[in-house]
Amino acid sequence: MDKPAKDRYEKMPYNRVGRSGLKLPQLSLGLWQNFGEEKPYEEVRKIILKAFDNGITHFDLANNYGRPAGSAERNFGRIMREDLAPYRDELIISTKAGFGMWEGPYGDLGSRKHLMASIDQSLERLNLDYVDIFYHHRPDYDTPLEETMKALADIVKQGKALYVGISNYPAERARRAIKILRGHGVKMLITQPHFSMLDRWVQTEGLADAMIDEGVGIIPFSILSQGLLTGKYIDKIPEDSRVADPDVWFLSEDNITEDLRDKLKKLQTIAEKRGQSLAQMAIAWTCVQKGITSVLIGVSKLSQLENNLEALENLSFSKDELDAIDRILNA
Repeated sequence: MDKPAKDRYEKMPYNRVGRSGLKLPQLSLGLWQNFGEEKPYEEVRKIILKAFDNGITHFDLANNYGRPAGSAERNFGRIMREDLAPYRDELIISTKAGFGMWEGPYGDLGSRKHLMASIDQSLERLNLDYVDIFYHHRPDYDTPLEETMKALADIVKQGKALYVGISNYPAERARRAIKILRGHGVKMLITQPHFSMLDRWVQTEGLADAMIDEGVGIIPFSILSQGLLTGKYIDKIPEDSRVADPDVWFLSEDNITEDLRDKLKKLQTIAEKRGQSLAQMAIAWTCVQKGITSVLIGVSKLSQLENNLEALENLSFSKDELDAIDRILNA
């Protein structure tokens, strides 16, 4: 059984989630890709344990993460059983339901049937009695929002989750969800949207302001725009990249325009002056944006985790740097 680093809590800032009593690490580890059967188990284990050694106490999953769906939860459950069980009370473990998970009319979206079945399945795969945060993974406009939120409230009241959140919800629907939950005596803790330098809808469409007003935390994912902000695509598309992978539907060669490459080169110049890689600066920039509690990093290698952690060494931006970044992004 692994013994974590004794100095792990000296390496990470922790931020309060909205107007709750919970704190999350500045960086959280998302297990969307590369943590299921698509990667050797020992590599998955090394990354997760290294993250904990460096103060990452929050591990974010969903029922459909990993290939095949569910395999990321199963791997994490094995690590919980074999390595992290003595440290359960030091961890924040989150999972979600709402994307397609099993065949038939109940394996998707936001019905009470789907959510109740999903939380039980996730707890079994994770080897846990409860998760710390349970999310509805995406809006379901065909199911009454009252039904979805009542299911989340009941999951908390049944002791299967300590807190609940939502993911991919726009501002107005998020406000409605918060109000419904409040009516059932449960507070919305956090929302998880996609957000990055290249995708700032959280700010432009009012979600950040709404969540600050409601006292709800924000934990963004895809903060490196699926690798676009790593700098690897500035000159060419690497053969081993996601863009070159025909199985990756959410990123294609069409995304890599000359205008984007020009912006990335200019952003990289600012990063170099700060003593950071483009990815490190993008992480740091996201950390300091209004309303952000924690940011989800996703990695495929131990070296990527170590590189991302180095972003914490410089989270300060001058006004000139922020203005220059805005000019590049708005051009």
